[in-house]
Amino acid sequence: MGEIESDGYGDREAPAPRSLASAPLTIQPPASQSSLTGTRHQPQKVLVLILAIAIMGVGLVMDSRWVGLAGSVVALLISAQILWLPLRRLLLDFVTEQERMILLGSILGGIALLGLLKQVGVFDRIGGALSGVGWDAVGALGEVLGAVGQILIALLAVYIAWRQYIISRDLTIQQNTITQQQTIDSYFQGVSELVLDEEGLLEDWPQERAIAEGRTAAILSSVDAGGKAKVIRFLSRARLLTPLKRDLRLGRVILDGRGGYEEDRLNGVRVIDLGVMLARADLKETDLRWTDLSEANLIQANLSRCDLVKANLSRTILCGSRLCKADLNGTRFFYGKAESASPRSRIEPPDYRTGKHTGAVVEDADFTGAEQMSDEQRHYCCAWGGSKTRTTIPGGCVGIANKLGR
Repeated sequence: MGEIESDGYGDREAPAPRSLASAPLTIQPPASQSSLTGTRHQPQKVLVLILAIAIMGVGLVMDSRWVGLAGSVVALLISAQILWLPLRRLLLDFVTEQERMILLGSILGGIALLGLLKQVGVFDRIGGALSGVGWDAVGALGEVLGAVGQILIALLAVYIAWRQYIISRDLTIQQNTITQQQTIDSYFQGVSELVLDEEGLLEDWPQERAIAEGRTAAILSSVDAGGKAKVIRFLSRARLLTPLKRDLRLGRVILDGRGGYEEDRLNGVRVIDLGVMLARADLKETDLRWTDLSEANLIQANLSRCDLVKANLSRTILCGSRLCKADLNGTRFFYGKAESASPRSRIEPPDYRTGKHTGAVVEDADFTGAEQMSDEQRHYCCAWGGSKTRTTIPGGCVGIANKLGR
């Protein structure tokens, strides 16, 4: 029995609460079960589809239009029913709701636009305009456009091939640069281990010096201008190109008392003698500052636009070399005074006090546009460069005698 409730209008009996047992329960079949149910019907649909295809084939063989049409329609409907669920699931999985709305709106909007154009008579006007067109001219124009298209395609193919060549060339240059740097690093390490013994002194054995010179000649012949400059700077800063004073009995280098090795320009021995390694070498636009190239053979070498600040070119053979627009600030061509200095001699020893036979051989060298050439450098080059060199020296050679005589 329910309880008696009282309100302002009288007493009434409250309804008894319903028990949970009396509430109806609705059991939903699981999604897997529904999919399995649909899957069970798939073989039946496939059999019906095969039967419809067979009926359509019979109609085609018997030339019966209605039999073939009935089979085709049934086969089309069954195929659409089989494909509908997978396609719908694929569409829902890979196309978002916003994209579906955009696609549907685009299709319906296009249909609406076509209907509007039809209603206002645009298609009729277009048809009337096309009825008077000379189709022979249109066909000729189409052929011309086709030929132009083929030409453009050929040009595009040429451009693509050219771009591939440029990319391949850049990759090759980059790879060669990396390989060259690795080779130079290996050379630095090898020479360092060869010319230094356990006590840290420059090696005095002639055979090891000869091996070091052989390695240097090999590396200088296999690298470009920048690589040559790196090798020369390394050898110069390591004092391997400078003639050093040595003990006459043991061959060991002698310290100068200031933390370095003592130079001996007259009788010293170089660890590595460049000799003719740089003859006709291409060293243009490289950094050769503070390098020691004294007594090296640079005949017909290209030193254009080189930075030769403080470089030592005394007794260097520069016959036919190009020093166009090179920076000659502080470059040493000789020792002593310019008035008494003279080029190296094959038979006479140099005199580093007066400068006699200590100068570079500058005959036929080209100094066109050379920068920061001092008066002493200009005087020496005018005096010993010959008539051809004198015409290329900045500032001219007026008042300076041609001591070379030719």
